[in-house]
Amino acid sequence: MHRSDFSDLNTFLAISDHLSFRAAAAQLGVTSSALSHSIRQLEERLGVRLLHRTTRSVSLTDSGIRLLQRLRPGMEQIASALEELKEQQHRPSGRLRIYTHTDWAVRTVIAPVWERFVSSYPEVHLELCVETAPMDIVAAGFDAGVAVRGRVPAEAIAVRVTNGIQMAVVASRGYLAKRSALRTPDDIASHRCVAFRISRDSEVLRWTFERNGKRRAIPVPGSITLNNASAAAQAAVDGVGLAYLAEDLVRPFLKTGQLVRVLKDWSPSIEGFHLYYQGRRQPSAALRAFIDMVRAPKVPSDRSPVKTRFEPPK
Repeated sequence: MHRSDFSDLNTFLAISDHLSFRAAAAQLGVTSSALSHSIRQLEERLGVRLLHRTTRSVSLTDSGIRLLQRLRPGMEQIASALEELKEQQHRPSGRLRIYTHTDWAVRTVIAPVWERFVSSYPEVHLELCVETAPMDIVAAGFDAGVAVRGRVPAEAIAVRVTNGIQMAVVASRGYLAKRSALRTPDDIASHRCVAFRISRDSEVLRWTFERNGKRRAIPVPGSITLNNASAAAQAAVDGVGLAYLAEDLVRPFLKTGQLVRVLKDWSPSIEGFHLYYQGRRQPSAALRAFIDMVRAPKVPSDRSPVKTRFEPPK
């Protein structure tokens, strides 16, 4: 098909509907002379006459009638397909792939809304990937990522989806009973610690403390090093040593007494999570709906999926 055939065929349909160059020109937003030129070119390429036209009337030739009968169903299908694509742009559907580098983000950002999201948008398939290694979400085929601001690519659009994350130093009662008391962060030097690194190639994270407006980060003596927050919490419950984790993550263990919080007066709030996506791409309807939901206020409830799904081990 010649590259201009589609445009000329659409012109032919408009003229056939109105049997008037002037009315068809008004519909398409062009001049009558431009339509006449398009039809003349189409007839020359096809080698047949499609329209009888005089100064007073326009009618279809036999060839024009046959072309119209075959053309109209196909053009209607094309129009329907284009309209469906437009509707999908406004209706959440399809697969939504989200990447994050930590299970903290899953617990804090995604778990509070995932049941409501899949119930509200049954045509969306939500796919999550927790991978500690840095990832180019565009190259890997992800729609968005969730990370602390420092791990968001500079060219991405970032939407803050949580407040700051309150940190807590915790340990089991059994471990603390055998060790000296902790009054300041300097006392950590005489303790075993559950060290943490984000990925296998990253440095072991220093523990940050803050008091009276002064902030400091200290290296910790790690007896074990992990890259998974849930595993670090379990190690603390099992008496391996002190762990430095998000307060939301360890709260269930604190309630049951499996963990005890220490150095509470020194615990800082670190930067919260951001959802980010490629700035050069128009976000899909599914991604827009997801962003709206994770940004909405989270209403605490005894039936919250976070409180029932992530309970400490018995």
